[in-house]
Amino acid sequence: METVTLGPTGTYSHRAASAVTDDGISFVESVRGIADAVANGDADRGVVPIENSIEGSVTETLDALSEVDLAVVREIVTPVRHALIAQSENFDTVASHSQALAQVRTYLDENYPDVDREPVASTARSVEIARDDPTVAGIAHPDNADGDLQVVASDIQDQTSNSTRFFVVAPPSERSDAGGKSSFVVYPNANYPGLLLELLEPFADRDINLSRVESRPSGERLGDYLFHIDVDAGLYEERTQAALDDIEVIAEKGWVRRLGSYDVEHVV
Repeated sequence: METVTLGPTGTYSHRAASAVTDDGISFVESVRGIADAVANGDADRGVVPIENSIEGSVTETLDALSEVDLAVVREIVTPVRHALIAQSENFDTVASHSQALAQVRTYLDENYPDVDREPVASTARSVEIARDDPTVAGIAHPDNADGDLQVVASDIQDQTSNSTRFFVVAPPSERSDAGGKSSFVVYPNANYPGLLLELLEPFADRDINLSRVESRPSGERLGDYLFHIDVDAGLYEERTQAALDDIEVIAEKGWVRRLGSYDVEHVV
């Protein structure tokens, strides 16, 4: 099974993808690239970050799920352990993914207030830079320290509970009704007082817990939005199907995309 995710080797996405398959894992530079690879049949599975417990939702993934027809078949939750990795304790710049830099902000403010911070494409890319440049330290999982690199400090994330959710996406033909959670994208193509309340009431009326509700610009016009909804219920349940029937009536001028139902796996 060919699985594609964000590279290079050593990213948190790579760690999540390793829980999906022991076969080939290939890398691309963007979430949209992952979505297109799966949709076009160039990969069987894609692993994309959807939400971090500190920094919130990954908007690039939300937009890809609304623009490309895919199925969500699995959720993987992995803890985020950040380490400061460098050739020595003497460096002038700390580089990493922008979210990783944000997740260690307090540590850097207290311990390296005068060191420059440089956002790069991924945590693994920051390790590559640190390996080539002794004046740069990277922030990544401590397992990335090897060769000339050392862990200067470990577990430097501001919140010990820091974790990231990943969606495993597949072609739409593999969409399933089975699983403990479900995800949808709703585009009402409307805007009036009480619209959001109307969209949420069908779930509340049936005692379905909403685990995430996120709005994103539709791209059609200013002030026009679509909604990403996660619920703690499977599509196989009559109550979920009934709620979606109500949602589709409310969004009759737009559309409802059922991404599918899935189970959650925690990976250390």
